[in-house]
Amino acid sequence: MALYKSLTVNENTKVLIWKIEESFNELNKNVLLTENSQARLDSMKSELHQRGFLSVRHLLKEAGYSDTDLIYDEFGKPHLKDGKFISITHSFTFSGLIISDDLHVGIDIEKQRDKILKIAHKFTPIEEYRTIANSDALVSKLTIVWGAKESLYKIYGKKKLLFLHHIYIEDFKFEDEKTSGEIRYEGKATSYNIQFLEFEGFTCVYAY
Repeated sequence: MALYKSLTVNENTKVLIWKIEESFNELNKNVLLTENSQARLDSMKSELHQRGFLSVRHLLKEAGYSDTDLIYDEFGKPHLKDGKFISITHSFTFSGLIISDDLHVGIDIEKQRDKILKIAHKFTPIEEYRTIANSDALVSKLTIVWGAKESLYKIYGKKKLLFLHHIYIEDFKFEDEKTSGEIRYEGKATSYNIQFLEFEGFTCVYAY
């Protein structure tokens, strides 16, 4: 079992990514779960989701935490008992988390799929991307935009935000590997830094 990537965002903020190659039984070893977490694990129909859930507990261990250090609020947003900020993501064979001492953070990992072309109009003004002729590049760009919006949605942590109307992502070049975004809601605008990377057909985006 091994960590796939460890990224230092700044001296107080880090990102950890796990590639899920282990079996359920391997991942289930040496992991202590709270009663609530065990019930959640038992209720999952898909072994892929179970393995994702357990891989996140291994990432917590890498960061010096255990499942008992994690609590969820009424909106399902995770928090750490010591007051540090955390965000968690899981997609197919990858999971990730971002932890910061002092910054609100969000993270999302997505598999790059053509399906995003069909739903793009629901989360971004698609006409902004009509100039991208290459289909793969368009999928890649839209996946980053989706991941960025998902990351900001997780930071906000309540259910009312609409991706299309309340979350704005500044246009970017792939080679920059970063952009910025804003949550615009109820007359307030809050700005965040966004960084992204691609690996093995997946996109990871994190915001802070």
